[in-house]
Amino acid sequence: MEITLLLEKMSIEEKIRAMETIWDDLCRKADSISSPSWHKKVLNERGERIKKGEEEFVDWSSAKKNIRNKIS
Repeated sequence: MEITLLLEKMSIEEKIRAMETIWDDLCRKADSISSPSWHKKVLNERGERIKKGEEEFVDWSSAKKNIRNKIS
């Protein structure tokens, strides 16, 4: 199935909603999706930076709110 989106005609809000819809669909199928081999390394590196206080964890709800505030 091919889906064509006219990205240049979509508003930022519409693009974000489309990404959220895709993400929600992927989350429903998470058990059948395997991570690429490099992913564990990246997650471990980020975890170490969080432990050292060099990075800060932001939950997805807060991240979406921050993004929406920046583009509004």
